[in-house]
Amino acid sequence: MTSSSRLVAPAAAIHAQAELIADWLDALVVADFDRPSVLPGWDVRMLSGHVALILAGLSERLATRAAPPATSVGEFVTRYRRDVAMIEESTRNRAEGRTPAELIASLRQDADLQTAIIGVSPATILQTPRGPLRADDWLDTRLIELVVHADDLSRSLPDRDPVVIHRAALAIAVRLLAEILAARAPGRAVEVRVSPFVAVQAIAGQRHTRGTPPNVVETDPMTWIRLATGRIGWADAVNSGSVTASGTRASLEDHLPLMS
Repeated sequence: MTSSSRLVAPAAAIHAQAELIADWLDALVVADFDRPSVLPGWDVRMLSGHVALILAGLSERLATRAAPPATSVGEFVTRYRRDVAMIEESTRNRAEGRTPAELIASLRQDADLQTAIIGVSPATILQTPRGPLRADDWLDTRLIELVVHADDLSRSLPDRDPVVIHRAALAIAVRLLAEILAARAPGRAVEVRVSPFVAVQAIAGQRHTRGTPPNVVETDPMTWIRLATGRIGWADAVNSGSVTASGTRASLEDHLPLMS
């Protein structure tokens, strides 16, 4: 059996983004791991351990099966907040007692995802810690987390060059978060543009059919990631110029964050 082409790209992007994070961590000095991160109560070591936790057992998870129905990806990402205590405990167990070199090595372990996805359909329902989820959604949510936490690491040590974000990983994360917005707030009143990756229409109201949409929100990929995951607030993004919003209804404030 061959790999589903729908799973090949996210699997490759996961591997590439994990390597880029490992490369960045490898350039730090040991003392950097004890510096506070942008996530309250976590230092860089904890944040690194959380990235390792995201990657742990990826291949094994693809071998699990769960009964339908699958959880929608929009519902799935809300369960991080529900399970925050469990995630915190698992992260501490992964990070504490491990040296920076050990954490970095765990990121470089080849998950062999290209082999693990052989014979797995995108619609295969897997058993995950947050409930049953389609295989394609599972890989895509791993990519969102890797991209988000790569950015968290960069913002935690602003005196260092930022973690390189793999283009394919960023594209998948941006598109999925835009699709979640459109599913949660269905409608055609506002067009959300995240160039060059996606444009979606959302929010109930007067439908736009041709010409320039009356309500348009535009932003760059990383700002969209930060908005969707609660790293930046709507008002701050608009005031800084990171988001442009034209039209009387061009606001996403009531619909963000999508996950945090």
